[in-house]
Amino acid sequence: MSERRTAFFVSDRTGITAEMLGHSLLTQFESLRFQEVTLPFVDSVEKAQEAVRHINERAATDGARPLVISTLVNSEIAQVVSGANALFLDCFEIFISPLEKELGIGASHTVGRSHSANDFVNYHHRIESLNYALSHDDGVSTRDLSESDIILVGVSRCGKTPTCLYLAMQYGVRAANYPLIPEDFSTMQLPGQLRSLRKRLYGLTIRPERLQQIRNERRPGSRYATLSNCEFEVREAEALMQQEGVPVLDVTSKSVEELATTILQEAKLLRRIY
Repeated sequence: MSERRTAFFVSDRTGITAEMLGHSLLTQFESLRFQEVTLPFVDSVEKAQEAVRHINERAATDGARPLVISTLVNSEIAQVVSGANALFLDCFEIFISPLEKELGIGASHTVGRSHSANDFVNYHHRIESLNYALSHDDGVSTRDLSESDIILVGVSRCGKTPTCLYLAMQYGVRAANYPLIPEDFSTMQLPGQLRSLRKRLYGLTIRPERLQQIRNERRPGSRYATLSNCEFEVREAEALMQQEGVPVLDVTSKSVEELATTILQEAKLLRRIY
């Protein structure tokens, strides 16, 4: 059994930056299992002291020092947390100091700059794109499809919805999705609503065995989830997309982050937020 360690992501705001960086770093240590704990909104000395108590309790329970990955901007608060019985990694100290030296100016050390609603343009793009993705999910609405940046197509449960939401949330992309169903395969034509939008289409496919697992979790024992039906739908969907010149990406072994980033690059989509 692999060794288990605890990692704390500590932030004076949401903790998203600490989580993303910290999780990426920890995945490089495959022989260890990490319990990841996020402590957001540590924005006062009192909250910092409470965080230290929490970290120290975990150190005593685990019998090993936790890891603390911090994006605390306030130096006084960071100093308190650094006193915990843990390996304290200050992301801002690691990166900001060399940047200040190279750029010849001091950083603002302002809390909440990377994920702030005050950045109105980015915030507007994020919310508008999320609303668009939700209202154009699974072919529920075909209204304003022409205003999409991209339309993902593929069989049911191949990952269209989470990929659209990730494209919207992370990149501000207006992504719709539309399912390919057996009626489309009988005619071997794209649904009528999509034919004039062929250049916006991007196809997702998946190995039938994996699709069966996913569908069986949703509708166990149904014909919809049988391997033979999954094989048929995947085969016909791939043939239809190839016939129509729709680029296709296999989602079987890819995370939603990989899918969204690949689509962003290959479809040359405009990234509206950072």
